[in-house]
Amino acid sequence: MIKHLSIIGVGLIGGSLALALKKAGLVEKVTGFSRSQAARDEALALGIIDNAAASLAEAVTDADIVFVAVPMGAMQAVFEQIAAHLKPQAIVTDGGSAKQQIVDAAREALGNKFDRFVPGHPIAGTEKSGPSAAFAELYQQHRVVLTPVAETDKSALEQVRQMWQQTGADVFDMEVEHHDVVLAATSHLPHVLAFNLVGMLAKREDCDEVLRYAAGGFRDFSRIASSDAVMWRDICLGNRNAILELLQQYRSGLDQIEQAIRQDDGDFLIDVFGRAKRARDSRFADPTLKDNSEV
Repeated sequence: MIKHLSIIGVGLIGGSLALALKKAGLVEKVTGFSRSQAARDEALALGIIDNAAASLAEAVTDADIVFVAVPMGAMQAVFEQIAAHLKPQAIVTDGGSAKQQIVDAAREALGNKFDRFVPGHPIAGTEKSGPSAAFAELYQQHRVVLTPVAETDKSALEQVRQMWQQTGADVFDMEVEHHDVVLAATSHLPHVLAFNLVGMLAKREDCDEVLRYAAGGFRDFSRIASSDAVMWRDICLGNRNAILELLQQYRSGLDQIEQAIRQDDGDFLIDVFGRAKRARDSRFADPTLKDNSEV
């Protein structure tokens, strides 16, 4: 039981955590804060939070666990503003998608309270945002990755682990650097590709006609281009090294495919497409392996 949970950012990610714990009867009180008064009012009206704080200081006062679910570019400012108002045993955790940047920001801003910071990343979501997008089942059968560092208090880590497990999530530990490389490949790069493709088509004079005939495959792939632009700007800049390296690899493979098409090299295309199909089928054919898409 969490006596007092503070949610900084009462949208899809933060709101869904609050709803999941409320549904399970595992939290007594939820205080929420958002820069937007409208978002605070909406979260309160929807029953996501029990109290809408007017400031970050008010939001974290007397909180046992503070979950920060704001765009990555705002994380350090939030840590700086809440540090002095945390009670000694308060735990701070987050939902950011690129961990090294957030760990560095928390270490600098939280000072001697950094050991009570548990970096985390729930790999779940939809393309929708805001309090109205939150729902209690979001994290069920999805992965939550925790990336503790040497200073992380083991008791705090275990409490955060148990919190996420109570939402129905599968919780795993991973090193910070490895997390950022893995997520760049499986989430960040696909979002960049989807944004670029939809943006390219949007510039065409016949865009409406092209999209009118879009098949299911295009709809499935392009869905993630509906994700929040600010959030994904921050992720790309926060995990730039891993994303840039993968973009170079992707560009190299794309150049080879282009060359094969120009040279009418069907054998090369069959080899590339066949290897991709086998890799994809072998990973997702097993019904026990879950889809852990962020959106």
